Amino acid sequence: MAIEKWLAITSVGLFAMFAGEMISVYYFMLTVPEDAVVAQGFTPDPKLIQFVSIGVAPAGILAAVAYIMSRNYGSKQIGGLIIVGGIILLAGSIVSHSMVDSIRDSYVTAAVEYLPILFIILSAPVMGVGARLILKRKKRPTKEYF
Repeated sequence: MAIEKWLAITSVGLFAMFAGEMISVYYFMLTVPEDAVVAQGFTPDPKLIQFVSIGVAPAGILAAVAYIMSRNYGSKQIGGLIIVGGIILLAGSIVSHSMVDSIRDSYVTAAVEYLPILFIILSAPVMGVGARLILKRKKRPTKEYF
């Protein structure tokens, strides 16, 4: 396999890791008892920033590099992998956003409330880039008759 395919596969894995991290921290804020020792002093904003910098930022960069490397000739496999990454990002963000209303008010901050919405919006360009790679036709070499 070419390196751009491995980059696209890695980006899908990082998108999935980010979705899992977001769902797990939102589930933690949803289910942790108020008097738990673990919950004392917990602020979600640093964790969310950490998850963005570990998961979705490298995933987006890897998807962009895979796109740049294969944009001249197009690739259905790489485009499909990038679309799958966008779908995973969309699904994880929708699940996280659905939990926001049930989270205790002490944990709800601007980042907790608006980060899933941001990544719901950002999943559309990721899927669009993948679709563009799928629809790209290979250039035919011009025949020289003389």
